[in-house]
Amino acid sequence: MGRASLLLLILLALGFFFATYNLVTMVMHNRSVGKWIHDDSNGAMFFDPVVEMPEDAKKLKIAKIPFHVAMTATDAPYSKWQCRIMYYWYKKKKDLPGSDMGGFTRILHSGKPDNLMDEIPTVVVDPLPAGLDRGYIVLNRPWAFVQWLEKATIEEEYILMAEPDHIFVNPLPNLAHGVYPAAFPFFYIKPTDNEKIIRKYYPEEKGPVTNIDPIGNSPVIIKKELLEKVAPTWMNISLEMKGDQETDKTFGWVLEMYAYAIASALHGVHHILRKDFMLQPPWDLEIGKKFIIHFTYGCDYNLKGQLTYGTIGEWRFDKRSYLRGPPPKNLPLPPPGVPESVVTLVKMVNEATANIPNWDVE
Repeated sequence: MGRASLLLLILLALGFFFATYNLVTMVMHNRSVGKWIHDDSNGAMFFDPVVEMPEDAKKLKIAKIPFHVAMTATDAPYSKWQCRIMYYWYKKKKDLPGSDMGGFTRILHSGKPDNLMDEIPTVVVDPLPAGLDRGYIVLNRPWAFVQWLEKATIEEEYILMAEPDHIFVNPLPNLAHGVYPAAFPFFYIKPTDNEKIIRKYYPEEKGPVTNIDPIGNSPVIIKKELLEKVAPTWMNISLEMKGDQETDKTFGWVLEMYAYAIASALHGVHHILRKDFMLQPPWDLEIGKKFIIHFTYGCDYNLKGQLTYGTIGEWRFDKRSYLRGPPPKNLPLPPPGVPESVVTLVKMVNEATANIPNWDVE
């Protein structure tokens, strides 16, 4: 009896040990991979974009997955000087640790070459037929991407859609994951607040309006094959929206952004929303670990360093001050008390203008 009891105790102990080991192993495994989902199309594993990616999952990425930087532009002086600064900082950040930036293309939708062809890698595409944009030049952007994707040879699997008023402040990794593009969420893109209008282009049978992401087309990092599907729809919806008086009046200057968001949803494309993708002075105060400065807003301050937005400040930096030509070199820095984001922006503009040859040439 004593021997049998001892043997039973040993067997129970071994069973408990193996059960505990399996449980610990399962927990550690789940902690290491996070919440991943399986893509049956190619057997790959992708992280659920709705959930924050844990730090240990981020370390699983070993190989670089480069993306092509594609910037649409016009041949106006206002566009040219911004493109030159943008390309300068692309070159400065491209090969730094943490960067997945690959090749670069300025998609020039003027229909003819300009004097920056030798300075910036450029593909010339046609503008929309005269009068079709109705004075809203941004409508040329989706048409430019449709043409570029048809005629260009792009080595990278992914594309970053960028704009001239973007400055790379930190090396940019590929924020997309498999079939999930990465995009910046804009606070003023509110599909649910405009359901009545959006239903003209996104019918109820397609699903709830919440399927539409609060984004524009830029910045977005997306698989090339997905963009090839979305771009023609984006172009057609943009033109249709511009032709509808109610839509045009409601969406105004962000009409083309809504068109991209709706076109993506129609194709079942959902984006990972990355607030760290971009910062926008003067509203975002710190650089931190963000990747792109978007200098679309005017920065106006008094000499005490207080923001005077809506009123021209005693100190200001506003890209619209330089519609007819480039800003001068060595712009004065803002007064003490102005946020880091604005100070950094001006310093980066000054560095670029000091080092770009023939800066004063339009």
